[in-house]
Amino acid sequence: MPTLGLDPGEFGKQIEDAGFRSVWFSSVNNVSALEPIEAVLSATSRLIVGTGIASIWTWDPAELGARADGIALSYPGRFILGLGNSHAPIVESMGQSYTRPYSKMVQFLDALQETAPLVLAALGPKMLKLSGDRALGAHPYFIPPEHTKFAREVLGPQPLLIPEIAVALAPGDQGEAHARAYAKFYLQLPNYTSNLKRLGFTDEDIADGGSARLITAVTPHGPEDSVTRIRQHLEAGADHVVVQILGEKGRFAAGDLGALAGLVAGLR
Repeated sequence: MPTLGLDPGEFGKQIEDAGFRSVWFSSVNNVSALEPIEAVLSATSRLIVGTGIASIWTWDPAELGARADGIALSYPGRFILGLGNSHAPIVESMGQSYTRPYSKMVQFLDALQETAPLVLAALGPKMLKLSGDRALGAHPYFIPPEHTKFAREVLGPQPLLIPEIAVALAPGDQGEAHARAYAKFYLQLPNYTSNLKRLGFTDEDIADGGSARLITAVTPHGPEDSVTRIRQHLEAGADHVVVQILGEKGRFAAGDLGALAGLVAGLR
């Protein structure tokens, strides 16, 4: 939930009052990033708050585990710790070597010693299986509904499956421009592009900011297509769909919260 200058607690209350059940914070990579999470939990009474995600390359597992447990104890049943491997370009920009990320995750989990509810960012079969074996389930990002179907098949019926989808509610060319501005960054990250290729997308689909087929599947635009894609994730086996609203230049469109609530009312 990038609030773009909005008070986190106030906006969290708006999300809860609109009828949504959870909110997820991106890039929870240091202690200060936990402060708005606690502000939202304090300002709301039912909203579940998750980290989507906390990078295992920026945290000491013992410190993160202790802080996550503290939040979970203060707000029982309302906090989920989402962990992820991040991406090679991001990790290498911090001066670290992005080697054996799966093993890095296993080692981090071994050292975490937390009791807070836990999900893992997962795309491929090995990480999805780890999500079911070592956590409550998986929180995939930047995926089409076909991946949700695949993930449910790997996980089986019990583990949680909480995919994220970014949607631009503006219609026509404006909505497409918002979606493309957002997708441009993610189509440069190998974890996402490799996953899209595994699902049948080609180099041509990924090139030049994404083909119409890819953009429509992964970051839909316009009210009708956005709701359709959210529904498809649920029908494919998602327990809950995290929706990110896109506006100008692909940024988070906080002002579209009410419009989104109206559009998805029939899905909740």
